Amino acid sequence: MSVEIISVSSHKELKAFVQFYYDLYRSCPSAVPFLFSDEMKTLDKTKNPAFEFCDAKYFLAYKDGRLCGRIAGIVNHRANDYWQSKAVRFGWFDFVDDPEVSSALLQAVAKWGASQGLTLLVGPMGFEDMDREGLLVEGFDEISSMYVNYNYPYYQEHLERLGFVKDNDYVEYKVKVPEVTPQKFARTAEMVEKRYGLQTRKFNRHDMVEGRRAYELFDVLNITYKDLYGFSHLSSSQIKRLVEEYITLADLNLVSCVVDTRHNDKLVGFGVSFPSFSRALRRTRDGRLWPMGWWHMLKVLKWHKTSIIDLLLIGVLPEYRVKGANALIFNDLIGWYQKYNFKYAQTGPQMETNKGVLSQWQYLDAECNRRHRVYIKHLE
Repeated sequence: MSVEIISVSSHKELKAFVQFYYDLYRSCPSAVPFLFSDEMKTLDKTKNPAFEFCDAKYFLAYKDGRLCGRIAGIVNHRANDYWQSKAVRFGWFDFVDDPEVSSALLQAVAKWGASQGLTLLVGPMGFEDMDREGLLVEGFDEISSMYVNYNYPYYQEHLERLGFVKDNDYVEYKVKVPEVTPQKFARTAEMVEKRYGLQTRKFNRHDMVEGRRAYELFDVLNITYKDLYGFSHLSSSQIKRLVEEYITLADLNLVSCVVDTRHNDKLVGFGVSFPSFSRALRRTRDGRLWPMGWWHMLKVLKWHKTSIIDLLLIGVLPEYRVKGANALIFNDLIGWYQKYNFKYAQTGPQMETNKGVLSQWQYLDAECNRRHRVYIKHLE
């Protein structure tokens, strides 16, 4: 029986779209269920501010009357304009091990993109850079996180059989938290403070939200990330959402901000980390916080009941990188990781070509434990 592709057009179908991931990966020990409510909000055109500059269409695949795959087609007009590209993105791409299913899903997005004059199919990607990007191609036995995609190994085979080729790779590192902060960071941090007047600051919740320091942080991100692969400038409404959903919940001891004391405490760099929710999420019922999922999440959020810290974001303004501002961030965060008794830090995705960033890990006991790949194909 041939594959039937339907376009998601109702709330019920959107819930089925989200639920498919949990059903497909329920027995996989490395996969981590994403928060169901977050997935619904991200995909909802009335709740995600990315729809100010994005269009999207979602598809479900049925075979023999059974739901067997899903895919989102996304057009980020802002990114296309910035990069002078004609790309349609695909994301939320999951399917059973059936080439007919994966091919039909990708064809649905390709047809939708071509109807708008687009010539490239790229993914997996989200609406913007705070969404999960890339297909997992290395590190299948590592427990995943809520911030990155997890997929079965057969996904790569399906894509490459259909003519998709590598466009960009992201690598992630598992870093052992040292018992003693490396002298490289400690000495550089001391020198940077004296020579350039840079200091790390811990802002309280009022400073971050009412005092707008968190908004400055994302302004710095917009500048530091602007030339990275596929980046799409964060709008004020997107930043507001990120502040409300992350910064207001964060343990601010685990957020390091660097200020220039010689220029009115201008924010010039940051490091944002969260205790890992991976094991707590695996104890939820398909990413739902009820009936008891909230308790497992709260134990991590409030009492750091995990041995892993997720180092999500690091950004330093270009003119301050050469001054060693990164060393201030690492020197500060390592101290707090030690105090909270974290054993390992898991980095977020970093471009494999970003040698400056990757070189930081040489001073620590670090191993590359995951790799994600963005694929591309020209539409015929």
